[in-house]
Amino acid sequence: MTDTPPPELPAGYEVSAETARIDAARMHTWLSTDSYWAMGRTRELQDRAIAQSLNFGVYDSVSGEQVAYARVVTDRTTFAWLCDVYVDRAVRGKGVGVALIAAVRDHLAPYGLRRIMLATHDAHDLYEKFGFEALTDPDKWMVLGQPVNAPDPS
Repeated sequence: MTDTPPPELPAGYEVSAETARIDAARMHTWLSTDSYWAMGRTRELQDRAIAQSLNFGVYDSVSGEQVAYARVVTDRTTFAWLCDVYVDRAVRGKGVGVALIAAVRDHLAPYGLRRIMLATHDAHDLYEKFGFEALTDPDKWMVLGQPVNAPDPS
């Protein structure tokens, strides 16, 4: 990761890593109906994913309404997988997503992880701001599961 200073969260928003604050119903709706990677994911699978992950939310400071989400699967020692990053369409373009990724990066930094991975179809520019880069040796990586272009049911 880079030493990029954390961007400020836009005024009127706060970020939290408290799983209890996650609006699970909202996350399920966003991911299962408006994301290319989790289209059709069941609520049961989404709830299990939340329960087994580090979860990050961005919230409206006044209403408490959740406006963004990110999930991290990690052993907190060597590896993390950043996934399910979603920003409510109503607040996109305000810097909420950038601040969320910075908060995730900063939260994970003390673990000294060797590798943080993610997969994206359309947000390379966002993640590159934080030092993410394309795999240098993709032929070394393998996957067990569904074909790359199949919908992710999990």
